[in-house]
Amino acid sequence: MYIENILADVHEAVTPLIGQGTVADYIPGLASVNPNQFGMAVAMNNGAVYGVGDWRVPFSTQSITKVFALVLELARDGEKIWQRVGREPSGSGFHSMAELEKSKGIPRNPFVNSGALVVTDALLSVTDGDPDAVLNFLRAENSDPDIHVDEDVAASEALHGDRNAAIAHLLASYGNLVHPVQDVLTAYFRQCAIAMDCRDLAAAGAFLARAGLRSDGSRMLTASQNKRVNSVMLTSGMYDAAGDFAFQVGLPGKSGVGGGILAVVPGRCTVCVWSPGLNASGNSLVGVRALDEFTTRTGWSVF
Repeated sequence: MYIENILADVHEAVTPLIGQGTVADYIPGLASVNPNQFGMAVAMNNGAVYGVGDWRVPFSTQSITKVFALVLELARDGEKIWQRVGREPSGSGFHSMAELEKSKGIPRNPFVNSGALVVTDALLSVTDGDPDAVLNFLRAENSDPDIHVDEDVAASEALHGDRNAAIAHLLASYGNLVHPVQDVLTAYFRQCAIAMDCRDLAAAGAFLARAGLRSDGSRMLTASQNKRVNSVMLTSGMYDAAGDFAFQVGLPGKSGVGGGILAVVPGRCTVCVWSPGLNASGNSLVGVRALDEFTTRTGWSVF
């Protein structure tokens, strides 16, 4: 099987859809992104990386980085995070506060905004307050010091982040934040504003397909922890459309409103796809279709 040919076929299949969907205009820093773009990369477990389209164009990773924050927290602090965050699908919007009140400050999972804020708070505790721990990991895993925070996007999110601030204050009122709300928000906004291309993002997440082993052969997660991260991605990684994504694509995945999706084929590869136009659930419209085409053509799925 030639991955280059598969990617070319996928690109051809989704070309009529490119440009459809709506960019995340509620974040002004993302509103001006050209929707007529599509990139896709596959990072194989042997280190080879293949791509097609705009796969070397950096984009705002947004919620995809929630995976890396969770992984870093698990790697440095064991299973303690699960005392503060659940592992169940939310069934609500990613910025909902209704579920948080019902559960008395315990978020449903680490990928809704409330859960990601708690993970960010916990990560600050084990990194001596470093707001760029996720950025530093992504740079190290790709040996690329040029991976950066888009400061304009970070500022835009902070300026228009009233709902996330409200969520953070609600968490604090239940005693589920240790650090000052503003410190947690600053780290969270910077993490979401990291800019990367499909190639680097697929390669950075490749340990998820290698049972927790990093690119240098060192262990990032135990095999059990790695399995659990993938399982939470499968059940909760696509906002309130995780079930539909599992139905169509059949892989663990995590999306971001910048139009990216990181998907994992355990034991084989990771796949990153990007196209800025979003569907009604906030996931890349073309990205979901491209991953559906990819798993259908390769037969690579967890089902």
